[in-house]
Amino acid sequence: MRLREKPQFLTGVIEGFYGRPWSFKTRMAYSDFLPSLGMNTYIYCPKADSYLRKQWQEPWPESKFDEMRELAAAYAHKKLNFGVGLSPFSLYENYDLRHRGLLEAKITELNKLEAPLLAILFDDMPGDLECLAATQTEIVDDILLWTNADRVMVCPTYYSFDPVLEKHFGKMPKHYWQQLGRGLPAEVDILWTGNKVCSDSVCAADIEAVELQLGRQVTLWDNYPVNDGAQRSNFLYGEKLSRRDSSLSTKLGGHLCNPMNQGIVSLLALQGMNEIYNGVAPDDGWLRRIWGGQVFDQLTGDISEFQRLGLQGMDKTQRERLSRVYTSLSGSAAREVEDWLRGAYAFDPACLTD
Repeated sequence: MRLREKPQFLTGVIEGFYGRPWSFKTRMAYSDFLPSLGMNTYIYCPKADSYLRKQWQEPWPESKFDEMRELAAAYAHKKLNFGVGLSPFSLYENYDLRHRGLLEAKITELNKLEAPLLAILFDDMPGDLECLAATQTEIVDDILLWTNADRVMVCPTYYSFDPVLEKHFGKMPKHYWQQLGRGLPAEVDILWTGNKVCSDSVCAADIEAVELQLGRQVTLWDNYPVNDGAQRSNFLYGEKLSRRDSSLSTKLGGHLCNPMNQGIVSLLALQGMNEIYNGVAPDDGWLRRIWGGQVFDQLTGDISEFQRLGLQGMDKTQRERLSRVYTSLSGSAAREVEDWLRGAYAFDPACLTD
């Protein structure tokens, strides 16, 4: 593992949602979008990529690996941080020699991307094991021996104070956060979503509370404007990212937003990051050029209802009327809204933490 003496403050997106993932075209487009959003990082880890989750032991098909290599090269060319999130499902339940060999093979595969970031994600898995922190620390220690990434981050199984995690994934082992914080090497970032899985706000006191538990700094995995859950999938979120304390830049290792399944529409909300940390107000002209003038005017007029009422709050006539409107418009943002209105982003029942 190559280490930097002073890690950069990461700002960006982490494609870590359930359901319909982004297209390759959208991921490539974000290498152009990120600088205008005041961001420097993109991490690929959609839950729909089974080769990073429940089939993690298997290599990507050649065509998929070629896409990933092309993505990594594009971000490197633009001096942006590119990373992959590996979620070795339930590996910590049986981390024996055979599974250790499989994990080393997977890291060797990921090394070929020459990506500067690697995230190890233990989120949304059963966690009620007494040895959870110790085994996860052992796994990460091994990965540090094998990876060529500049920076490694870890998402704990219990990544928030939200009680919904214990509801779905079992009771958290006693002293889990303290053991994990002490056990992981100091250079490893720990990801945290705030007081809730989807936190309405994040302030300095919230971060200080988790740092007290872990005994170390965290990197914020911000679940806004993500909309993959049973309730949130009914909405499109356009309100700019806000209610995040700008002083967090001195407390966090970074701030990564988990965006919507609708990657181009997500740009409206993500513009708030630049304002929080750089004092740069959203640029309507920039987004108008990306969406197209007609789509910009239509969508900025509709987005408050999409966020307030959602699909279930609109009757069939209203949804069909709006669907016809967006069908008549061109561009990726219009297609995303049209598909959403027609139910093409249906809730993925695998998502348990809405």
